[in-house]
Amino acid sequence: MKKIQLFLYVIVLLIYIPAFSQVGIGTATPSASAKLDITSPTQGLLPPLMTTAQRDAIVSPATGLVIFNTSTNSETKNSSGWVALSSSFVPMPAIAIGTQQWMRENLDVLTYRNGDIIPQVTDPTAWAALTTGAWCYYNNDVDNGAIYGKLYNWYAVNDLRGLAPTGWHVPTDAEWRILSNTLGGESVAGGKMKSTGTTLWISPNTGATNSSGWAGLPGGFRSISGEFKSVGSYGVWWSSTETITTVAWGRGLNYNNGDFTRFDFVKRNGFSVRCLRD
Repeated sequence: MKKIQLFLYVIVLLIYIPAFSQVGIGTATPSASAKLDITSPTQGLLPPLMTTAQRDAIVSPATGLVIFNTSTNSETKNSSGWVALSSSFVPMPAIAIGTQQWMRENLDVLTYRNGDIIPQVTDPTAWAALTTGAWCYYNNDVDNGAIYGKLYNWYAVNDLRGLAPTGWHVPTDAEWRILSNTLGGESVAGGKMKSTGTTLWISPNTGATNSSGWAGLPGGFRSISGEFKSVGSYGVWWSSTETITTVAWGRGLNYNNGDFTRFDFVKRNGFSVRCLRD
């Protein structure tokens, strides 16, 4: 008899609930703008908890899907990828390449993640003496910043306050290698990553197809002596991986070949930064 009563109760619920435009839990007057209105002064709504790897294993996640990422906190899926719901999240256009999601543009932030100002250093002598984080525009020209973003030394990349916005990080050397391998290896990946044409790249911009959508630009760099070099010819990006105390890994694109080259550089150099989604 109890089983029959339970069955009838479920049938009633299935018929009864769809008849109303809103459902309230803990309230008899759910909001007219909500399909489901949950009210409680002592409890909250707990979405599924999972790691980044578990999140990435979700098959065809729907736009609007909400989870709690135990590494990056609450996230929702939008048309570009997973984005954090924290108030400090800085939304950035993203491009998916294989299993990775990259910023579409070079980093252009003035502060560390905690809000502390990153010093802008224009003087070449002062730049050459740095052992702490700093940034500059190529040729100290703000117009270059609008195109190429900022150039950062590696001390800014490695600062514990965090250079990348919440939900992002500066890629490790291993993560750069994953990108390179996804695009066919170092000898061809560069062409697939470079923006096309010779408006910004000098001729011949060999092999450039930008088939990956990464749209790498020739932002040049600032040397350890404080000189600015190679805008139009080279784009260079830091990794977060050091080799020895004064040197760290980076990657470069070149105007006259389709390579994506791995170099180790002195940390006082100023390079572009392209962030990877957590």
